[in-house]
Amino acid sequence: MRLSSRHTFFKSLSPLLLMLLGSSIFGRRKFVQVASAAMSTTPPSSSQYKGALIFLHGLGDSPAGWSHLEQMLPAIKPSLKDVKYVFPPAPTIPLTINGGMIMPGWFDLYDWPIGVGSKDDRAGKLKGVEQIQECVKQLTEQDGIPKDKIVVGGFSQGGAIALLAAYYDSNKNGPYAGCAGLSAWLTLTDDLKVSDNSKKIPLFWGHGIYDDKVLFEQQAHGIEILDKQGVESIMPSQYPMGHQSDPEEIKAFAEFVETSIFGGDDKEL
Repeated sequence: MRLSSRHTFFKSLSPLLLMLLGSSIFGRRKFVQVASAAMSTTPPSSSQYKGALIFLHGLGDSPAGWSHLEQMLPAIKPSLKDVKYVFPPAPTIPLTINGGMIMPGWFDLYDWPIGVGSKDDRAGKLKGVEQIQECVKQLTEQDGIPKDKIVVGGFSQGGAIALLAAYYDSNKNGPYAGCAGLSAWLTLTDDLKVSDNSKKIPLFWGHGIYDDKVLFEQQAHGIEILDKQGVESIMPSQYPMGHQSDPEEIKAFAEFVETSIFGGDDKEL
């Protein structure tokens, strides 16, 4: 395995609203700061796409919350202008942790905060994996992008689904180019058996050391499990932040996506 290292506020709010503040407000605020300096890009025609990034948003958010990546990543790594960006929307579901309130979410949550051993919504999570598989099918059939040129990633809940798509699914039709989890956690570990194809998928995992929603302990726990299962390349990074993103994390993420899709020698500068 290859490794490269790198709360009390609003206490009166419900757990769900706290997560929404972390994923939808704090996380996106820094995006706006970086994106404001980024040059806009014009997506190439389908015949020109050299890869794809499927990125899933977090709880209570929408695809718009992370669509800035389509401008930000090419501003950091120009080769990523030739990548197709896909931001799937989560279904609207009732959330147990907030008394059944209906919100956009990839799966139900039963425990708060989300630490090691939190209860899993197996059915919801597997439906999320199926949604990623449908995106892959469209990218391969309509855009001619092979699966080994597709990076799957996400933030928080979205990152948890991305990890499942990469390492819980058998990926019999070949591995992804890479997987990225930002403030994510590894789920369905009781019967996790990483396939040979999935072991080849490199992982970037960024997490805030002050995360009080998806606890920081989740990163080390998930990495230990995946390492023991034989995942060949795991790149964890830690940042002085809570449940949000950070410009330095996005820079590292861009480098990871570029390397995963284009490799070490076939980059456009």
